[in-house]
Amino acid sequence: MVISRDVQAGDGRTLRAYDSEGGGPVVFWHHGTPHTGALLAPQLAAAQERGLRMVTYARPAYGGSTPRPGRDVASAAADAAAVADAFGVERFAVMGASGGSPHALACAALLPGRVTAAATFAGLAPYTDESFFAGMADDRALRAALEGREARLRHAEHAEFNPAVFTDADWETLKGPWGALGEDAGRAAESGPGGQVDDDIAYVSPWGFDPASIAVPVLIVHGDQDRMVPAGHAARLMALVPAATRWPRPDDGHVSVMAAYGAALDWLA
Repeated sequence: MVISRDVQAGDGRTLRAYDSEGGGPVVFWHHGTPHTGALLAPQLAAAQERGLRMVTYARPAYGGSTPRPGRDVASAAADAAAVADAFGVERFAVMGASGGSPHALACAALLPGRVTAAATFAGLAPYTDESFFAGMADDRALRAALEGREARLRHAEHAEFNPAVFTDADWETLKGPWGALGEDAGRAAESGPGGQVDDDIAYVSPWGFDPASIAVPVLIVHGDQDRMVPAGHAARLMALVPAATRWPRPDDGHVSVMAAYGAALDWLA
């Protein structure tokens, strides 16, 4: 059973948090963009099979959490620590997918002594220059974010999902249990663009921490066919994170890469 509660962040904000409970090792999940922050059935099933406890929360402006315009990626570390404290969790591994990956890395960098290891799926690397966009099937939202929050909000007024960002393997994966990812993204989008706008701005702004400072083991899982976050981002992360191991997935795209989720849990555990 998953319990949900509102956790108070240090500055008075509220974070909607979730805990699968249990006595096993804890994996702290960081959701993608956009998502509600809720734990999904395929995540919970794989964790239960391995005796793992899952904890997570909705980032600001998602799923009942207070908005925080101007937040950076690094801010996720303090929020995650507040959630972990509320659930009585001292040490935990972190895992993130897509937009959740930078936030998982922030925890690995900024919570030494608490985070034991990190795993990312289809994660972005920090923005440096125009090469950040190379290979993206649709980069319009992130380019708008570079121009600031007002420009990104204007883009959100007429933006529509571009199906070209998904491969055939992605669409096939969404027909199975991981279809829960697409359903949850739809629910998040119905609540407005605030969370996604603030995420995108954070991705293309200074992250607020140095990935090279991460001292715990990091697993980078990335599909070579990814059209949303191309595999070049995995190569950049490998160059930045000294303790990183990469699992290439030659045939996977942005969603089908989640087929390695259970194996990544084993690696973390």
